[in-house]
Amino acid sequence: MSSRALILSGAGRYGDPWHPFPDTSARLEGILQAEGYEVEVSEDVDTRLATLGGPDAPDLLVLNFGDPSLTDPEHPEPVAERRGRDGLLAYLADGRPLLAMHVTSTSLRGVPEWEGILGAVWVRGTTMHPDYSTASIHVHPDAHPIVAGLADFEVEDERYTYLRTAPDLVPLASHEHEGAEYPLLWARTYGDARVVYDALGHDTASYDSPTHRAIIARAARWLTDRSE
Repeated sequence: MSSRALILSGAGRYGDPWHPFPDTSARLEGILQAEGYEVEVSEDVDTRLATLGGPDAPDLLVLNFGDPSLTDPEHPEPVAERRGRDGLLAYLADGRPLLAMHVTSTSLRGVPEWEGILGAVWVRGTTMHPDYSTASIHVHPDAHPIVAGLADFEVEDERYTYLRTAPDLVPLASHEHEGAEYPLLWARTYGDARVVYDALGHDTASYDSPTHRAIIARAARWLTDRSE
């Protein structure tokens, strides 16, 4: 039986005007299908988060959505998001894996555990990114099997800078800004659950990079314990 992956894709209050979530989620779907996953893409973020726990949970959860506090400012911690918190925590408590993409680090402000799960968070007024451009990405190939043997690469994307990161975070890829290095990719555990955060993936151009696609595929294999 093939492994099942669920991609929760930004729409409604989890959408925004800056990120083409249907297109980037389709690219993620293609990468996972090529790895042998049976993939479902859902834009019903609140409902699917709330129902993640239990025996029918996916083998891999992928989050690719925006910050509802920007589109639903009157309810920064709505009831739906609190229910989603319960489902997400139940999913992770079962030791199931999570891949979080790009702008998801700005989201789930109604989940106080989110920063600890992800290992970092976007801090409004502090975190930023240089203008969208051709980005030079520094790979740390000795840091983890996900990036073993991979070389530095270039990609059309945003480069998140000044994220608030956990002190034990080990970057697998990073970028340089004004003489300092900032992490863009890492792998960690939250309890028994494996977690990967990939700050790249602003739009489909990011997925045109063969190295970035390889990293996502390897991350999925490691997350579900299918890495080389």
